[in-house]
Amino acid sequence: MQTRLLGQLSVEEFLRDYWQKKPLLIRQALPGFQPPLDINELAGLACEETVESRIVMEQGPEGPWQLFNGPFEESFLQELPSKDWTLLVQAVDQLLPEVAELLKDFDFLPRWRRDDIMISYAPPGGSVGPHIDYYDVFLLQASGQRRWQLGQFCDESTPLRQDTSLKILTDFQADPEADWVLEPGDLLYLPPQLAHWGTSLSEDCTTWSVGFRALSAEEILCGAADFVGEKLQEDQRYTDADLEPLQHPAEIDAAAVSRLRQLLLEVIDQPAAINEWFGRAMTQTKYPDQLLPPEEPWQPEDLQALVAEVDSGDASPLLRIAEGSRLAFRAGDEGRWLFADGEAWPYSEELQGWVEDLCRCYQLDAALITTALKHPEARDLLLQLINQGSIYAEQEEDSD
Repeated sequence: MQTRLLGQLSVEEFLRDYWQKKPLLIRQALPGFQPPLDINELAGLACEETVESRIVMEQGPEGPWQLFNGPFEESFLQELPSKDWTLLVQAVDQLLPEVAELLKDFDFLPRWRRDDIMISYAPPGGSVGPHIDYYDVFLLQASGQRRWQLGQFCDESTPLRQDTSLKILTDFQADPEADWVLEPGDLLYLPPQLAHWGTSLSEDCTTWSVGFRALSAEEILCGAADFVGEKLQEDQRYTDADLEPLQHPAEIDAAAVSRLRQLLLEVIDQPAAINEWFGRAMTQTKYPDQLLPPEEPWQPEDLQALVAEVDSGDASPLLRIAEGSRLAFRAGDEGRWLFADGEAWPYSEELQGWVEDLCRCYQLDAALITTALKHPEARDLLLQLINQGSIYAEQEEDSD
């Protein structure tokens, strides 16, 4: 498998040598890249109520590395200084399909691991300081120039500045061999917990950050335990039928702790429930109200009418996976599930090929929809996805 993003590097080499191990700079990963939105359009998004945005000023009116959260008034943006600040707009791929197109180039990694595309703009000197992320990120230089300095790997014990709400490192150990200026089309991959510091060198510096989701151990433990716990029976309790004469009536001895551990291992060892929870968790939408269901729920006849309007050999897209929606499937000994935006539906082995095609595509043509209409189970799954807003009709988008 080859992808244009990695240049001469194969996917196998990237996964073996770099993924979650060490950084990689790829010059001209996307030569001639032209961002589909300009700085004014990005600033306009930052003024909208439903868009997550923030500004970091290295020297703010109230102190160093001051954070401002959007939405912003246009007058506030117009009064910003000429240097040393950064505007960051989150999940732009969910707002603009033309931005989401970039995600197709990352299909060499699991789609359910993707988070979003954040776009940042900074005048000269703009930065968010030396910091780390707990997830993988690809940094595409979209316009202008940005200097990237890389440092040491860090953890929770790494000291942070106490004079700002941002997690800025107090001790950034710059690597002299990892000090690069990125030009438009250059791509920098950073593994988790690697210290890095990016600084704008031009008036028109925009960087696209493609981040990947990484659940914390706390999120996994609490989420999985809550989900499995809902399925447990009332009579599954701590027991001590092997109790022996006590050394002290108040002592919690090693045997009691061992029984507890054994009970925990037994109740959490629920493969089907763990599979279902994980699929739901990793496809959960980024924002609670992200999906836009149709005004009227679709019925089977709506799908039939949709494909009846096109020629049998027409491969034009009729339906589209909603921007920001996450689809995945699990097919194992414990069962088969289709996951979409935090929901889960079991499906039969007969539908395996159709489900794989559905989860691989970004747009659905008449052939994929016609196949679903021939199988009531597939048809019902497709209607579920449409009616919860994970898939929408192309003409609905065109009419907006």
